[in-house]
Amino acid sequence: MTDHREIDAIRALLNSRPRPVGWAERRHRIEEVGAAWPIADDIELEEVELNGFSAEWSLAPGSNAAHVLMFFHGGGYCSGSIVSHRRLVTEAGREAGARTLAVGYRLAPENPFPAALDDAIAAWRFLRGQGIDAEHIAVGGDSAGGGLTVSLINTLRAAGEALPACGWLISPWTDLTMSGTTLATKDAIDPLIHKDYLLELAEAYVPPHVDRRDPGVSPLYADLRGLPPLLIQVGSDESLLADATRFAAAAGEADVEMTLEIWPRMIHAWPLWNAQLEAGRQAITHAGNFIRRCMNGEPR
Repeated sequence: MTDHREIDAIRALLNSRPRPVGWAERRHRIEEVGAAWPIADDIELEEVELNGFSAEWSLAPGSNAAHVLMFFHGGGYCSGSIVSHRRLVTEAGREAGARTLAVGYRLAPENPFPAALDDAIAAWRFLRGQGIDAEHIAVGGDSAGGGLTVSLINTLRAAGEALPACGWLISPWTDLTMSGTTLATKDAIDPLIHKDYLLELAEAYVPPHVDRRDPGVSPLYADLRGLPPLLIQVGSDESLLADATRFAAAAGEADVEMTLEIWPRMIHAWPLWNAQLEAGRQAITHAGNFIRRCMNGEPR
């Protein structure tokens, strides 16, 4: 799928400096790494201020502004931003032929659960209030943003509301109890995500009185019946591989139309580095085609 030298160069970039300590430093680092390659010159951006958080529209030439990909960034609910994921989101919109809305939801530990989910619901309400049909909205996210994507869709389904056309999950964090076996078996080859780090993030995000098996926190344990089609993309070298594969199995058992892609040698959220990584571009193209077909009501 890719020249191994490309993913090795990304690994070298990630390992070139000591792991940051503290929330401020971690937030700065993910923006620094994520924004290492700027967005394309032909992308139009527009900032949106919602109730207590920010969002950003993007539009590539030729895209349908009435079709929207709403995207939730990763970062363990404690870091990540519109800036860190701008290249990924804007190129995904190009491939999907859709406008994008990147959501800068509130972060923990300052804003623990359910703040992120509340903001996701508010962003959905904003989109629907703009006159965008539910069947012309795709919802996606990477890592924690992937989990948040499922939590939002489950919340809408439970309320009997119209659901988005599809969901796109990149390296999703679906189990905040950290019971996946690949947290151990892939630990030595994953350059980004390790169990101790995830435990720290979960402690910061989930209040002590909330069960980490709560479906709003860990969508692996949700009733997934009735969800729209899902595309799950994960790398074989991820410690969160089992979060994706177990979630895919649970969705399949619940009769959800679901596609699971496991990309050899890829690391956590590898499409972030699509500017320098062919496999990242290919994954975004796969996702764009999936989203486009779902929003157009075409066979998948």
